[in-house]
Amino acid sequence: MSYSREALVERLREHGISPTHQRLEIAHVLFSRCEHLSADRILALANERFAETSKATVYNTLNLFRDRGLIREVIVDPKRVFYDPNTEPHHHLYNVDTGEITDIAAGDLTISGMPALPPGTKTEGIDVIVRVRAP
Repeated sequence: MSYSREALVERLREHGISPTHQRLEIAHVLFSRCEHLSADRILALANERFAETSKATVYNTLNLFRDRGLIREVIVDPKRVFYDPNTEPHHHLYNVDTGEITDIAAGDLTISGMPALPPGTKTEGIDVIVRVRAP
């Protein structure tokens, strides 16, 4: 994908998001890297180019992007949340020692024994995080 300003404006608009300057900067950080980034890292990277984005703006923008399906939130533990620009079905491998997150293709993991769903609900998605550490 192109990460030009015009391409990012179009991508935000496709998701019903008004493309403000700060949202474009945050989108650029997310999509040009295609990494799993924390909000603090996104803030630092966005402010490397234009030091005018606040922490509150980053969190509000990330929540908006998540709610509109532009990114996924990966919660590896209650104190560590990462944002993933890959919204295709996949899972994650999380190295507890290094903090590194890598993708696991959806087809590389088989899940069996799903419980019966409550009446009137359907599966929206399944997120698996495999945590590893050095022995």
